[in-house]
This record gives sequence, structure tokens and C-alpha cells, in this order.
Amino acid sequence: MTPHDPTRRDVLRWGALGAASAIMPGAFAEGSKKPRGKAQACIFLWLGGGAAHIDTFDPKRRGDGKKRPGSYYDAIPTAIPGERVSEHLGRVADRLDRCVLVRSLHHQVVDEHAAATNLLHTGRPVSGTVTYPSVGSIVAHERAAEGGVPAYVVIGYPNVSRGPGFLGSKYGYVYLTDTEAGPTGLTPSADVTPDRRALREALLEGLRSDFEARNPGDALIRDYASAGREAARFAGPDFMSAFRLDREPAALRTSYGGEFGQRCLLARRLIERGVRFVEVSHNLNFLNGTGWDTHNQGQLRQHELIGELDHALAGLLDDLERLGRLDSTLVVVATEFGRPPEFDSGGGRGHQSGAFSGVLAGGGLRTGRVVGVTDDLARKIVERPVSIPDFHATIYAAMKINPAKELDAGGRPVPLTDHGRPIAELFG
Repeated sequence: MTPHDPTRRDVLRWGALGAASAIMPGAFAEGSKKPRGKAQACIFLWLGGGAAHIDTFDPKRRGDGKKRPGSYYDAIPTAIPGERVSEHLGRVADRLDRCVLVRSLHHQVVDEHAAATNLLHTGRPVSGTVTYPSVGSIVAHERAAEGGVPAYVVIGYPNVSRGPGFLGSKYGYVYLTDTEAGPTGLTPSADVTPDRRALREALLEGLRSDFEARNPGDALIRDYASAGREAARFAGPDFMSAFRLDREPAALRTSYGGEFGQRCLLARRLIERGVRFVEVSHNLNFLNGTGWDTHNQGQLRQHELIGELDHALAGLLDDLERLGRLDSTLVVVATEFGRPPEFDSGGGRGHQSGAFSGVLAGGGLRTGRVVGVTDDLARKIVERPVSIPDFHATIYAAMKINPAKELDAGGRPVPLTDHGRPIAELFG
């Protein structure tokens, strides 16, 4: 084989792209019109544990919580004619015309929360040879932050599935778990004045620069030095002022609801300052004892968790709309898998990955519609399946990022998505 002969991998890739073009004409053709949104930032609401789609965004006939399968709650009408959601999503139901319900997400990871979480964040299964970047890190790589703020923030606990993978630490995240205090390590002690901080940073920068000069070409040292400089920049007023939630009107804070809602309010303040991607975890405080992992007794108080999501999401959509930012902000609601219609011996639900739901809102998308249909008990997809790579491709296209672009993984080309295709009907 000569250097110019196609490899087996090339042939397979060309074949896959050709098949994709046949399904969605022009999607990958050179010079064709690609789906392109208007979003400048993304707020990614993560329902860790596996939210039951049949009890939230894809309700079916009522079950009894024991032997008769079905939804645990009644369904109510929404702002999308003919579509219904759980009775505990009343606020979101009235605002569903600002959203897209994707009811046909699917993958093959059933019993492993960590593997499914990784898949939803990276769009790919775990590999033994390469660590893939998360959706947040890819957005940070493709869309730099504006001003003295990080491109990517996680309001939740750190995890490798949220990380930059082969892109390197430059495209990692700043994380926090306390909305009032902000990221650990960026807030100086009260007795450290701005002048003292400036002197310390000047001394540290001298040592840092000298060490870099004595170790040219060392990527680890370069990344470490870069992270230190970034931390000093983020400790400035542009970023840290975002955590002063007390500067918001009391009525507005109340409109967002409890702790999860305050995290969503913080996310809005962060994107106002130029952050491109904020993940807000809704599994830090388990109102029902289990979070969204509603095996056994967790099901009994699941409505409290759904209610908190309803309050926060509705508040966020209203606030973004009030500020004229909803079209330029993509709001995503995602989880690692759904739940089956049957109940387990403790009255809860197991795992289901063959059909579950996600939500997209704002972002310049054509909202007020539903993508995908499941069967009478939301077990199987019967119309318009959407893969996780397709979901990611839609997020990237909404963020004005070409989902077919290839990244360099140490000399190996890796597309942003695993042959994902944007949901074409969501783009004008």
C-alpha cells in the first residue's frame, strides 16, 4: 500500500459519510448549507442518576406504582398543542413553546451510571487508547471566552467525564459547589489586599517564567504554568463578581426557586460575563434520598425533585427572555438514561437506555416542537431516533460549531462527534 492509497479506516469513514448524506442530503457536502444556530453560550442542566422520562417529559398512561406499569403521575397539557408532560412540570408546560422535546434519545449502556454519564458528556464510549473531550471542553476549544473569565464552568463536583481529554488542561473547567463563595482557591483571605496579591503574583510569575525557560518543550510544565496564570486572571473582579447573587432583586431570586434554581441564576450571570459553557448539576442535594436514581423508595418523593427542576428551568427561561438572551443562549436538559415503565420490588424503577428524553431550549432553534415518538409505555422508539452523537451535533451546530470538524488527538484525526448529524428541522 502506497502512502496515497486509502486505508480500510478511510473507506469505512467515507462510506459512513456517504450514508449520512443520503439520509440528510447536503449535511456533509462541501459548500452545502450546514445547520447553524445563533447561540453564544450554553447552559447544560445535568440530571445525574437517570431521570425517568415516563414521569417527566414523555408521560404515558398511569401505573399503580406496583404491578401495573406506566407513569407515576398524571399528565397535563402544554403550550405545544396536543403534547403533555408530568403534572409536576406545570411551569415548564406553560413555556414549552420555547423548547424542543427530544423523546427519542438512545444508547446501549444500561447498568453503568459512570459509563453512561461519560457517553452523554463525550458522545463516545470509554476507550482504552484515548480520553475524549467533553462537550463543554469542545465548546471551550472552539469558542473562546470573552473577557477575563473561563470558557467552561461546572457547578458541581469534578469528574473526568467533564474533562478536556486529549485537548489538554487549557480546555478544562473551573468548578464550584458553593454558589455564594465561588470556586475554591480563587477567593483570597480577607487580610490579603489587592496590592499584596499583585506582589505575590509578580513574584510567582518570575519563578514560573524562569522554570519554563529552563524546561523548554515540556508540555506538562507549560500547562501547569498556564493554569496558574489563568487562575490569577479568574480571581479578578470580572469573574468573581458573578457570585454576588445578593445583587439580584429578591423577587428574581425567588422566581428561580431553591438551591438548584440559584445555581441556574448563577449560570445566567456567568454567561453574561462571557463564559461559553456552564454545566449545572442537579444531583448535589438529594431531596428524595436518591436523586434521579429512583430505585426503591426514591420514587416516592421524586415529585419534589421534578418540582425543583420545574421551578428552576421556568425561572431561567423567563429571565433569559426578559434580558433578550434566550435566542443567544442554548439551554440543554440531559441525563444518562431513562427509566422503564415497570416498577421494581421497592416501588421504584430500574434503568432504560433504549429510549429516553432530553430538552433543548432557546439558542435560536425552531422551538415549540417534539422530536421522536415512543410506544405506548415509552419503552421503544417508534419514530425519529436521535443518537447521542446526533444530540451533540445539534448542540454544536446551535453554537455555530461545525460538528463534522476534526480535532488532532496526537496526530490522529478525531471528529467532534462520532458521525453525529444535527436535527435538521430545528434550524431555519
